[in-house]
Amino acid sequence: MSSPAPARNTTPKAAFEIEALTKTYQVGETEVHALRGIDLDLPEGELIVILGPSGSGKSTMLNILGGLDRPSTGRVCFRDMDLGDLDDGALTRYRREHVGFIFQFYNLIPSLTARENVSLVTEIASRPMRPEEALSLVGLGHRLDHFPSQLSGGEQQRVAVARAVAKQPAVLLCDEPTGALDSQTGIAVLETLDKVNRELGTTTLIITHNVVIANMADRVVTFADGRTSEVRRNEMRKAPTELSW
Repeated sequence: MSSPAPARNTTPKAAFEIEALTKTYQVGETEVHALRGIDLDLPEGELIVILGPSGSGKSTMLNILGGLDRPSTGRVCFRDMDLGDLDDGALTRYRREHVGFIFQFYNLIPSLTARENVSLVTEIASRPMRPEEALSLVGLGHRLDHFPSQLSGGEQQRVAVARAVAKQPAVLLCDEPTGALDSQTGIAVLETLDKVNRELGTTTLIITHNVVIANMADRVVTFADGRTSEVRRNEMRKAPTELSW
């Protein structure tokens, strides 16, 4: 069981430096301003929770950080790499080499076992873990040869975490990873993300509507109407097992 730990006292080098970031979508004749000038540094190795209602810009920013979308204006740097300077091929390499994604829905292939689902990533990664090692990390070393239909929702989500972590990304981007789970199962998934952050040092961003989850973070960023309304550090990180909703 994880125990509470102080949030990190020193600010490490930024994993992401975000300056004057905007994103505007054209929907018919209407312009939708998803991001309205974000200035934000996200430190390397931290567990960061991003809060905000639907439509506040959280997922749009996550997609830009992950190289799935491009900003309308502004600048996003990952370490010393300006994502705006990358062509489509270079963005694909950035995603493959540096970023792991976890979404609300698990996106596992039903006809493949847990081990085989994780292998899909390890076969194309440059320095992967073995699938067995990644599944053991998330507590599923005994479920390697089970198909998704034989796993609970929480176990399926942990397979998705193992798949994302297996390529040993520098950054893990999680969009509502507990959104489809009950409280007890969701906490088990959060324990896994907490373990990955602590043991591997993976910079971990968790988007959620659930304000309780913010208590396990080093840093909490709140979004409202396409802007950051608050950025704060927690003096203490709560263990996921201390959370309830």
